[in-house]
Amino acid sequence: MLLALPERTHESAASQRLLEVLDRSGAINGAVAERARRAALKSGERIDVVLMRLGLIDERVMAAALAESLDLPLVVAAEMPSEPVLADVLPLGYLRERRVLPLAGRPDRLTLAMADPLDHATVAAIAFLVERPVERRVIAPADLGAAFDRIYIGSGQPADGLELGPTRAEDGAEDDVDRLRDLASEAPIIRLVQQLITRAVEERASDIHIEPSPEAVRVRFRLDGVLHVVETLPAGIRAAVASRLKIMARLNIAERRLPQDGRIQLSVQGREIDLRVSTMPTLHGESVVLRVLDRASMRLDLGGLGFSDTTLAAFRSALDEPNGIVLVTGPTGSGKTTTLYAGLSLLNSSEQKLFTVEDPIEYHLEGINQIQVNPRIGLGFSAALRSILRQDPDIVMIGEIRDLESAEIAVQASLTGHLVLSTVHTNSATATITRLIDMGIERYLLASSLSGVLAQRLVRRLCPLCAVPHEKADRSIDRLIADGHAGGRDEFRLSAEDLTPVRLMRPVGCGACRSTGFSGRTVIAEFLGMTAEIRDGIVRGIPEPEIEKAARSAGMIGMYRDGIVRALRGETTVEEVLQVTRVR
Repeated sequence: MLLALPERTHESAASQRLLEVLDRSGAINGAVAERARRAALKSGERIDVVLMRLGLIDERVMAAALAESLDLPLVVAAEMPSEPVLADVLPLGYLRERRVLPLAGRPDRLTLAMADPLDHATVAAIAFLVERPVERRVIAPADLGAAFDRIYIGSGQPADGLELGPTRAEDGAEDDVDRLRDLASEAPIIRLVQQLITRAVEERASDIHIEPSPEAVRVRFRLDGVLHVVETLPAGIRAAVASRLKIMARLNIAERRLPQDGRIQLSVQGREIDLRVSTMPTLHGESVVLRVLDRASMRLDLGGLGFSDTTLAAFRSALDEPNGIVLVTGPTGSGKTTTLYAGLSLLNSSEQKLFTVEDPIEYHLEGINQIQVNPRIGLGFSAALRSILRQDPDIVMIGEIRDLESAEIAVQASLTGHLVLSTVHTNSATATITRLIDMGIERYLLASSLSGVLAQRLVRRLCPLCAVPHEKADRSIDRLIADGHAGGRDEFRLSAEDLTPVRLMRPVGCGACRSTGFSGRTVIAEFLGMTAEIRDGIVRGIPEPEIEKAARSAGMIGMYRDGIVRALRGETTVEEVLQVTRVR
């Protein structure tokens, strides 16, 4: 417990209360607190600033903890004003600089939302400007940025003195490429697009969806795997916004009849961000989707991705093999590439030569030779792989095995002494064997070359600040046990070890988790290792269920069971596990 740690003279009472709140909520542990204390002592910064700068805690969790430790209210959505408050006295530029937002102005006081509630100088300055006392509220920085966008821009209000000019579709601008280029280069559109990207990064969104309709342009963020509407823009600026993103991605703004793909690299708040851009023509304009790749937030530590000890040990054992094929499978957005990158980072050393063939290269890894596929010049996966094998590699990563040709080269590489890592789109680990055979790989070659298959999904984590014990936990556990026995399948059955201890929780929702009850995601997985029985079964052509049965007999923990155990430990919910494993 943090209370057992020795008190340091440099810590204020407020810092100690904050650490106690964070410890009580489970957001940090004693080791993290001690690391933050040492960093604060060295830098002279406050504990909360150090925790955020080191990326040790989510900003919404920090905002909720600050509110509790300072006995201040946390801003909720109902408190947000529909239009700027005291805009003639407190301009947007000043508010952004000081990271504050006026919520309500009354004759006797001004209610102020603050990203830093300990900024007493700003409180004093604003109280002097408005000539009344200031009442503080705490708000997460991402929520503050979203409020600025909605109140000052989304409502049509001027942003820093800049107006969104007339960009109606009916004025012919959408058919005039030069006019579109001019509109996309105007300050209001540039600022609007930048603010949407910045907000997405602050809220840790994985994707930005910009969707046109006759009445408006809907902007949605995918947060923890779920889409949320965050903004509604005027329909008249749909072409200008799409054109601005095309210019940033170096796409052809004159071509609006065909899909286009591109990439944007930019710095957001000192962090290097990559955006994969996809445009698609629709009935009411171009739909644009941006995949947000935040290099700073990517964890390349296998142990920190959330795998169970059993699955992680089996996967690492396969990576330690000198040759063979190790595959990661799952749907789009399940974290396959992150897992492969983490595996490559573990294997990366000066004694090994590593190559990757990717489309696109999502993250740059130091010490690894990464190749970007370019089909337009004839550099596809197969062509790149054939050339790589003449470069004397030790380890090769293929972004995806898509066809028989790339699969055959991967098999040949593994049989000639190389370790090959790749991904395949299948629903389970055992289904991957069937998929490769259907591609045309000979059974005896597959049995000889395959070292293991990791199947994974992402489930949302319960918010540590608002999750509460499930009031019907006993009944839910009894139902899970009964279903396991009735189903007659090993993956449905829970052992005594699985049921010790049990801490079944349910989501509630708070300001720190955007009232969803969830904060972040973790991985559930199953690893199919190759045993003599499984290799023999592949050669003989036994059915997929028999291979799965043999794998479970050898110790494989199914994805469903892995997820249910996480739910019983209080990390997620049973409903989340059922949704991603498609078990009903």
